[in-house]
Parts: sequence; structure tokens; C-alpha cells
Amino acid sequence: MAQTLETLTRHSATLTSIRGIVHTMKTLSAINAAPYEHAARSIEAYHQTILQGFAAFAFRTGGIRLRQDDALEHLVIVFGSDHGLCGNYNEVLAEVVQQHCGSQTFSKQRLLCIGAQMNDALDDQGLAPEVVLLPPASAEGIGRLAGDIVTRIDRFSRGQPLHHLAVTLAFTQRGEHGMREPTIQSLLPLSPSLLQPEKQWNSRSLPDYTMEADALLSSLIRSHIFASVFRASAEAMVTENSARLALMQQAEQSVDERIEAVEGELRSVRQTEITNELMDVIIGFEALKKKKKPQPLDCGSKNSL
Repeated sequence: MAQTLETLTRHSATLTSIRGIVHTMKTLSAINAAPYEHAARSIEAYHQTILQGFAAFAFRTGGIRLRQDDALEHLVIVFGSDHGLCGNYNEVLAEVVQQHCGSQTFSKQRLLCIGAQMNDALDDQGLAPEVVLLPPASAEGIGRLAGDIVTRIDRFSRGQPLHHLAVTLAFTQRGEHGMREPTIQSLLPLSPSLLQPEKQWNSRSLPDYTMEADALLSSLIRSHIFASVFRASAEAMVTENSARLALMQQAEQSVDERIEAVEGELRSVRQTEITNELMDVIIGFEALKKKKKPQPLDCGSKNSL
């Protein structure tokens, strides 16, 4: 009985320690998600400015018709996690990427992966990324990662025209009602709608520019690529922390339920042990009372003397 009580006490202490760790992880996930969410909102506002720049450029120049030749090479950039404790976050996106790559007919496909856990998930799907990068450790690192990816896209192009390249972003973004959904977003070739002029400019001040048209268009395209990559990385970090937070909440609830069950069993065992000890004391006391009871004198033997 003493061994059982000792085991339950040790089990309860272990579960309490685990609950402390889970609560800490839940708190960190909630704290870490806020800066990434702010970064995602900020880059979205910046991206809207870039899209307005495309619209102004197209209105001023009368529109540009992009070539729609079939792309020769395909680069898929997959944003995942570098740490665990986020459920099937990486596996769900890896399955979507595998389906997307399998449906394409490019002569050559390459994968660029962000996150070691995502690399393992892609490997399970039979996909082998050429490059694996570390995800940003903070919101400030998103810009550095996005700049690195844009540079790698430039190297990947090797001076080819943009219509010869296909670049796809694969990431998890926030959906409705707090849900998460894997997303496949085409980045290159550029969508023809970007450079289609609006029929009517909603302002009395008509757009104009003083830069060379080619230089301005090149700057707009590079800013569009950077903002799209930045947003994908920020959304991936927001949803990763959201997935970890949800998982830690479930784990905390499960640990609480287990602690309550163990403590109930511990109280029952402790009460049983106390009852048994009291019974031992009572039985011992009754035995001592019987042992000390005085014996009656034999009168017949006394008179004979």
C-alpha cells in the first residue's frame, strides 16, 4: 500500500511539472504570434500600395501586354516550421504541395523549403528540396528571409525573361472562424491583370512618373515579389504559432483531467491507508485490554490453608 501511495504521489508531481511546461509553451505561442500578425498586416498595407503603383503605371502607359509563353522551369517555395509541437501543420501542407507538383508538366521543378520539420514532411511525400532555410526567429527576421529568397529567385532566373519562369508560394494562412488552410499562390509569371489599365481613374489627379518606364516597372515587380514572399512568411509564422497554441490548450486540458483523476485516486488510497492504520491501532488496543484484565481469586484453595 505504501508503495502504491508513493507511486501515485510521484505521478502527481510529474504531471504537475508537465502542466507547467505546457502552460509555458502556450503562453509563448500566444506572445510570439502577435508580432508576426502585426507584420502580416503591415506588409499587406504596403502590398496594396505596390498594386496601386501597378495600376497607376498601367493607366499612364496605356497597359502592357505580358507574354504568356509556357514557363520552362518551376520553383516551389514552401514555408513550414522548424520546431515541433504544432500537430500535423507541416504534413497537411506537404501533401498539398505533392499534389500540386504532380499536376504540373514543367521540364524541371525545384523546391526551396523553409523549416527542418517541413523538410522531413516533404521527404515523406517523396519530394527532395534543393535548399532548406531556417524560418525567422522573430518578426524582424522576416525581412531578411524575404530578401534572401528574392535573391535566390534572381539566381534561379539566370537572366531568363520572367515569362520563362514559374514561381509558386506554398504556405498556410488564416481562414474563416479561426481555421487554417494550406495555400498555393502563383507568383511568377506575373498575372496579366496587374498591368491592365483601369477604365476610369478615381481621382482628378492623374498618375504620372518621371523615371524610366523599364526601371520603374522593374522596381514595381521586385517590390511585388518581395511583399508576396514577406506576407507568405509572416502568415506561415502566425498560423504555426496558432497551431501550437491550439495543441497546447488541448494538452493542458488533458493534463488537467489526468491530474484530477490521479489526485482523486491518491485521496482514495490515502484514506484507505489511514483507515487500515486506525484499524490496526484499535485491534492492538483491544488486544492489550484483554491481556491486562485481572484474574479472579480461587476461594477454595485459600480456606484449605
